[in-house]
Amino acid sequence: MKTEIARLKDGKTLEFVPDMIGEGAMKQVYFTPDRTAVVCFFKDSADANRLARLEAVIGRYNPTIDPTTGRYFNQLYCWPTGIVVHPRVGIVCPTYPGNFFFREGPWSGKEKEGKWFTGRTGAGKPFRELLPPSERGTWMTYLRLCIQMARAIRRLHVAGLAHSDLSPKNILVDPGTGSCIVIDIDSLVVPGLFPPDVVGTKGYIAPEVLATVELPLNDPLRKHPCVATDQHALPVLLYEYLLFRHPLHGPKVNSTASAEEDDKLSLGSKALFIEHPTDPSNRPKNLKVPFDVLGPHLKDLFIRAFVDGLHAPNRRPTALEWERALVKTWELIHRCPSPSCSHGWFVAHDPQAQNCPFCGARLPSRVLRLHLRKESKPGVWTRDGEVAVYSGKTIHSWHVYDNVGINENLTDAQKEPLADCQLHNGQWLLINRHLNSLTSPGGNRVPPNSAILLQHGVQFRLSQEPHGRIAEVHAP
Repeated sequence: MKTEIARLKDGKTLEFVPDMIGEGAMKQVYFTPDRTAVVCFFKDSADANRLARLEAVIGRYNPTIDPTTGRYFNQLYCWPTGIVVHPRVGIVCPTYPGNFFFREGPWSGKEKEGKWFTGRTGAGKPFRELLPPSERGTWMTYLRLCIQMARAIRRLHVAGLAHSDLSPKNILVDPGTGSCIVIDIDSLVVPGLFPPDVVGTKGYIAPEVLATVELPLNDPLRKHPCVATDQHALPVLLYEYLLFRHPLHGPKVNSTASAEEDDKLSLGSKALFIEHPTDPSNRPKNLKVPFDVLGPHLKDLFIRAFVDGLHAPNRRPTALEWERALVKTWELIHRCPSPSCSHGWFVAHDPQAQNCPFCGARLPSRVLRLHLRKESKPGVWTRDGEVAVYSGKTIHSWHVYDNVGINENLTDAQKEPLADCQLHNGQWLLINRHLNSLTSPGGNRVPPNSAILLQHGVQFRLSQEPHGRIAEVHAP
């Protein structure tokens, strides 16, 4: 195998195979001989600003080298590991994990860009229906990858970074495992230090950027990619993955001059949410599943993103808010009883509802739920979460203790199930697996491998330890 040598900024050398495997607007990509990494050469000549950006991204802004959470974030980003200075300026990145390439079906070997899961063919047929079942995932796995996506973007924003080009091409997804990975890290925007290289991808560019894109770069009225524009692109992606449609692509025509001019207006200065609560002019006629099926936590944020904040960037929800709302929604998901349901899961947010909103299948009974309470001050217990119960639902440390959150700081021990809910002989049980001080409604300790009968109105302590919660059973 013929190879060439790339020299890195730190003095090390790296072999690469001089057969280009891919090319984008800014870079040409080559494998290393063992295919564990790629060398990406920039097409244009590098300036001092780009080199300074790359040094900052690989060094002080790099979450994958954090001693506590680096291992976790290494799974969410394809973060550059080195700067190439010869024969051309470039970067070294690890190869995407194998699950982000199709293993079978019509796109075997291709990267799992989001369009294959949310887009449609020219005839209007969803691409997703053309995929092998093993590649499609379920609605639950889409929700899981959305949580990871929001968490990855939140971590960038906390550091003051913006991606600038969040799109299905730059966040690969694997619905089969419910995972995602953010790529094209080398173009991160640091406000006041490193300006953006690109304005974004059509359909994900914030309206204010698209509306001013023709102004000169130094015009004070021109809007550039930043954290606030990421806060538009992120909910567009989340809406697409959860509802399989774009939030702004509706029937309204804003210009008959050309398709390009209509797109610019419809995604820019005249952008309108297809489910706007008071202006239905952009609403598709065949909109069968409204966005409120996602539950109140996500509905409220989508209103803020696509109604209040669509043309007012300072009113858009943060990535942290999206992460928290998605996690709360995760606790409300329930299995669909129909084996032929295209989604498999739904959000059981309405206590009175008894049908899957995606396929209409009827549940045998209304969904049992646990209302969680924390001790906000001595003797005062306040509502602190809600869990929809299905057979096999597991209870973890973040349910039991109010000071444990679902995030990158979870230890392996905290991820272990502590109890689970089971339907046995027509009765719902919470079975203790590893809780040390689970206490029955009558005040007695419930040892491991024993159970509490879940009946409407009963309350019990999940733990007597500090920060331990109370659970109250609600059976509509």
